[in-house]
Amino acid sequence: MSEHTYKFNVKMTCGGCSGAVTRALQKTEGVDSFDVSLEKQEVVVNTGLPYETVLERIKKTGKEVISGETVV
Repeated sequence: MSEHTYKFNVKMTCGGCSGAVTRALQKTEGVDSFDVSLEKQEVVVNTGLPYETVLERIKKTGKEVISGETVV
């Protein structure tokens, strides 16, 4: 499986929001590492999973994904 880095701009207003995204990604098999930044409103994910799969996992938390891109 090839390795990808995805960056998402996610609307998070509090620690609970970033915590929900963190928990969702921790439970996602195939996610190698990730960084959730409440200050930057940004989620960076390193994974072999397809972009759409990661996007759906974040959206399932109920947080609004404003934009997303493949970095690598």
